[in-house]
Amino acid sequence: MFGKPNMGNNQHQETVIAQGVKVEGDFASQGDVVIDGEVAGTIRTASALRVGETAAIEANVQAQSAVVAGRIRGNLQVEDRLELLETSRVDGDVSARVLSVAAGAQVNGRVAMGKEAEEDEA
Repeated sequence: MFGKPNMGNNQHQETVIAQGVKVEGDFASQGDVVIDGEVAGTIRTASALRVGETAAIEANVQAQSAVVAGRIRGNLQVEDRLELLETSRVDGDVSARVLSVAAGAQVNGRVAMGKEAEEDEA
């Protein structure tokens, strides 16, 4: 009735830092990352990052793609698509191939897109 979980499949792994949880230090993941709590240090994921409205991040962030609704104080480097929702606030430089900024989102820093963003990564 219940099959064995496929432990070798990394594609659908998700790390969640829930509201009320505080993480300090360097954080690295191969799977998706969801942050609703607090993180201080560095964040790297080879996959997608989702920053919830209650998140407070004091870190440099690197991700394949990202959707941000909370606050990030640090540089944000996204290889593909970055979405800044209306409740987001980024205090730092932003680099992404594609950037979507909703009305009300705040960015206080330098923004690099397309080829300029690719040059920043190199």
